[in-house]
This record gives sequence, C-alpha cells and structure tokens, in this order.
Amino acid sequence: MTPIARKRLGKVALNAAGVLVFVFAVFPVYWMVSTSFKTNDQIFTTEFIPFPTELTLDHLHRVLTEGVAGNSIWLYMRNSAIVALGTVVIGAVFALLAATAIARFAFKGRSSFLVLLLIVQMIPAEALLIPLFLNVKRLGLYDQLLGLIVINVGLTLPFGIWMLRTFVAAVPKSLEEAAWIDGASRFTTFRKVLFPLVAPGLVATSIFSFITAWNELIFALILMSDSSGYTMPVALQFFFGQRGTDWGAIMAGSTMMTIPVVVFFLLVQRRMVTGLVAGAVKG
Repeated sequence: MTPIARKRLGKVALNAAGVLVFVFAVFPVYWMVSTSFKTNDQIFTTEFIPFPTELTLDHLHRVLTEGVAGNSIWLYMRNSAIVALGTVVIGAVFALLAATAIARFAFKGRSSFLVLLLIVQMIPAEALLIPLFLNVKRLGLYDQLLGLIVINVGLTLPFGIWMLRTFVAAVPKSLEEAAWIDGASRFTTFRKVLFPLVAPGLVATSIFSFITAWNELIFALILMSDSSGYTMPVALQFFFGQRGTDWGAIMAGSTMMTIPVVVFFLLVQRRMVTGLVAGAVKG
C-alpha cells in the first residue's frame, strides 16, 4: 500500500470513528424526543420502532396542562432557571477572581490549595450531603432556592478555578504590564486586557456550571420540602409511580428540559468565538 493510500485510509477510518461517536452521543437524545411523540402502544411494545409511526401530542399536552404535584410545569422550569443562572453568575465571578489570584500571585500554600481543589472535586456529592444539609439549615437557607444556588456554586467552583487558572496563566504578563505603562489601572487592565482573553474559558466553565445546576437532583430533592420550590429533575420523579412509569410524560418533560440547555449554549458559544480573537494587540 502506497503512503498516499495509507493516508487516505487513515482519514476514512478517523471520519468513520467520528461518525460512530456522533451517533452514540446523539442517539439517546433522538430516542428521548421521538418517544415523547409516540403513542403508549408504540412505547410499550416489544418491537423496535426507530421512528414514530403515529405522532401524538398527548404526553406533552398532559405535562403542560396537568402539571406535577399540584403546580404548573412552568414553575419548576422557572425554579431550575433561577438556580442554574444564579450558579453561573456567582460561580463565574468567584472562579475568575480565584483563578487570577492563583495564576498571577505567588503566595504560601498555593500548590497545597490547588491539590485541595482536586481532592474536593473527587469527593462524591453523596458524601457531602449531610454536612451541607446541616450548614444550609444553620444559615437559614433550607427550602429556599438561594440554598440550592450556594450548594451548586460550591460543587462547580473547583472545576471552574482549575480551568480558568490555565487560561489566565496562558495570557502573557507583558500585556498587562504594557497597559500599566500606558496609565491603565489594575481594574481597567483586568477588564480590557485579561477578561477578553480568558472569555473562552469563562464560557466553557459557565456551560459546565449551567448543565450541572440544571440537572442536579439530590440536593434539590433533600433541601426542598415545599413542592413550589422543586426544580425540573425533582418534578420528573413524580412520573415514577407504584403502579407504573409514565414514560411518555417523562420523555416529554425531559425534552422540555433539554431545550433551555441548547438555547443557553447557542447564546454563549458566540461569546466563546469572540473571546478567542478579542484583546489582541498589534505586533
């Protein structure tokens, strides 16, 4: 086999592997969406039905009109949005400030702090459930969305600091020094020089924080006793009953949950591309 043929074969194999990975990742989403439009006969049949032979909006209509646990489904969507967006905003601020301090300042115990972040990230959330529950009770945040926001910020902050630290460290310090020579203050330098260059990392951490907070179930289930404070993952649990599981409603509700995540990604991914070229200086 000639080198050119071997190179072409390698490209074909790489493309085929990419297609397989894409199908493997997208198929569960497709199955969720298609199932939400299938009739119960198609859902509970033993035959494999890749495409709905008969479309129905009964599951979606039932979720939207009947609600869950005596409340409208839109209330749970609103609660999830408040928790997710609150986690993104607060977590991004603290993560960026902490990452800048770690990357730009040499202080005693910096390496130990980074190792501690890794250790905290490796601890399962279930192991932190009881101590975090007690702390939330002491702070008076039990049964409040603010308590969920604080918990989610704590869960996502280590990852955000680690990722943003790499972006901040990659920015040449000479850019900041040049701004200082031109008379810019530290805050102006941070806002006009450093921030645009680390924006892609900030967007990436924001996506991670949003998805984590949006899909979080355990703490939302434990810290909320009033059904009006439930988030969407908790609300979907009510479709699992002793007499059976309403898979059509679960898939319809899950499809509704997926839409805000896709919209959030589409809104911020432009910022990621813009941040890659923002803040450049002339050579």
